[in-house]
Amino acid sequence: MPENGNGHARKVGATGLCPICGKITSEKFRPFCSKRCADIDLHRWLAGSYVIPGSEDSDEDGAESAAEPAAKPRKDEEN
Repeated sequence: MPENGNGHARKVGATGLCPICGKITSEKFRPFCSKRCADIDLHRWLAGSYVIPGSEDSDEDGAESAAEPAAKPRKDEEN
């Protein structure tokens, strides 16, 4: 089972356990047990703790990196 960052095993699915602390979830804060655990999860998102590993060789939009030389202007665009 995956861990939730505090050493507790995280049970995922229809069990109704908080993904942060492993306690039974509260309907008000679902899928968490409390506002505290919801805030911990939000902080992890905002801090960038949840990331998908990947390479950094190109920009997000697929453009090549700025390390390549710029294209030469055409003769009719020089002045």
